[in-house]
Amino acid sequence: MNTMNLEMGKLAEEITERIRKFLPAGGEYQNTLDEAMAYSVLNGGKRIRPALILLTYRALGGPAEEETTLVDPFLAAIEMIHSYSLVHDDLPAMDNDRFRRGKLTTHAKYGHAMGVLAGDGLLNAAYEAALSAEETEQTRGRVIPALRVLAEKAGCLGMVGGQSVDVEKTGQPMTAKELDYVYRLKTGALLQAAMQVGAILAGADQETVEKMGEAALKVGLAFQIQDDILDIASTTEVLGKPVGSDEKNHKTTYVTLNGMRASKEAVENLSGEALSILSDYPGGKRGEPLAELVSALVGRTV
Repeated sequence: MNTMNLEMGKLAEEITERIRKFLPAGGEYQNTLDEAMAYSVLNGGKRIRPALILLTYRALGGPAEEETTLVDPFLAAIEMIHSYSLVHDDLPAMDNDRFRRGKLTTHAKYGHAMGVLAGDGLLNAAYEAALSAEETEQTRGRVIPALRVLAEKAGCLGMVGGQSVDVEKTGQPMTAKELDYVYRLKTGALLQAAMQVGAILAGADQETVEKMGEAALKVGLAFQIQDDILDIASTTEVLGKPVGSDEKNHKTTYVTLNGMRASKEAVENLSGEALSILSDYPGGKRGEPLAELVSALVGRTV
């Protein structure tokens, strides 16, 4: 394992501990729901989206003393939203996958109905977590704008909207324009939310927030295209989830439309453009981890 992987692994562990305290511990009769929700969030994962929030916040000069009360609630919120989307994505009515990250999916472990409820619970808990962010004299005016971005990018004009088109088009051919739309919303929108939320919480101006969103969208497209590549080129053992699911579900992907070589070139070009945008915000050494994470995301093999 290289140094970069070790650093990302340490960051993922740190973030996991930060978000653990936001997981619900409900009433005496809903222990199974609480357990299923915790399982869904804590069942592995690289914590990419909360890491993007945190590293963007730090790169843009967000004060360290505000991280616990201002940033941590959003780290938990975005990871809960991402986790709920995976729980529902794995359901029999969607991709019908029984394994994720090398372990049983939530519905495979707890049953179909509890899988649906665990996803529902995580989506609501996400907004409860974000709304617990502390507004002080110094941070006033940041929490609600950040929450607005998160809600929009996770909803019908973002991730859910992209998912709906993806589901509707399963088994049908998709045009390049339709596929681009799905990728921008389904994958790109939540990555956009992460970097824009990090920028807003750091107190960045609107132009910077928009630039972070532009970079994140390119990362999201590159990330999804790389996912298409790995679905063909990797193995279940390496990837931690079934490969070949796109072919099984008759899904149009960037690879099926453009071929493997063009797909790899697109990943390289998009990632280069994203890094070029980030280079306009030097930030000294505090900006390096964000650029390194972006590079690692689009060049990943798992």
